[in-house]
Amino acid sequence: MKETLIEIKDLCVKAEEKEILKGINLNINKGEIHVIMGPNGSGKTTTANAILNNPAYTKTKGTIKFEGTDITNSKTDEIARKGVFMSFQLPEEIPGVSVTNFLKYAKNKVTGEPVKIFKFKQELKGYMEELNMNSNNIERSLNVGFSGGEKKKNEILQMLVLNPKLAILDETDSGLDVDAIKTVSKGIEMFKNDDNAILIITHNTKILHSLKVDYVHVLVNGKIVKTGGQELANEIEANGYEQYKHKA
Repeated sequence: MKETLIEIKDLCVKAEEKEILKGINLNINKGEIHVIMGPNGSGKTTTANAILNNPAYTKTKGTIKFEGTDITNSKTDEIARKGVFMSFQLPEEIPGVSVTNFLKYAKNKVTGEPVKIFKFKQELKGYMEELNMNSNNIERSLNVGFSGGEKKKNEILQMLVLNPKLAILDETDSGLDVDAIKTVSKGIEMFKNDDNAILIITHNTKILHSLKVDYVHVLVNGKIVKTGGQELANEIEANGYEQYKHKA
């Protein structure tokens, strides 16, 4: 029997007085890849931010448990240290902070252990080679002057380095060409094992062509209206979301 990693029960969330999530129920077990799909404005990104307890969103009902511990009202940094990682749709540029120093600092904060810089740089270069990234980028300021594809690959690099228990990938495939999507998918496959889990948030199916996912959830107007396997993503690719909008 698989071990539950995160359990979301009857989650309702609002932002700026507008109700966005209207009772989300979601269980993710270790070793699984889940996908939340839905049209723009359906609440996909809100779900991700609610898990990390972004203060811009207010939970009005429901609970979130991670490895059996209630994290509903935990601080974002505490949730991250428990092993939750989130990539961003629009990664921030941080002038003056190199990729190496950023990741070294983040790794230290998550593990609480000092980072041996030589070994760490070798690890970084190995991952970058696998992701078809320019290894010279490790000394550049984080995301400054990076292309859209480089920024998204950098998010996957962070995931591999920090090695969380749950990786939430928010629209990691948006704006990427076919080759970059394949590289991102490769990074996801490199990360996935029986002790972690992945939640992919997207509104299209491109990134799923190169991945084998366990569950696909259709989110419309703040509610999960359908759950299925990979075939559900194929159905959406063919027919869109129109047939689900009346169910919300």
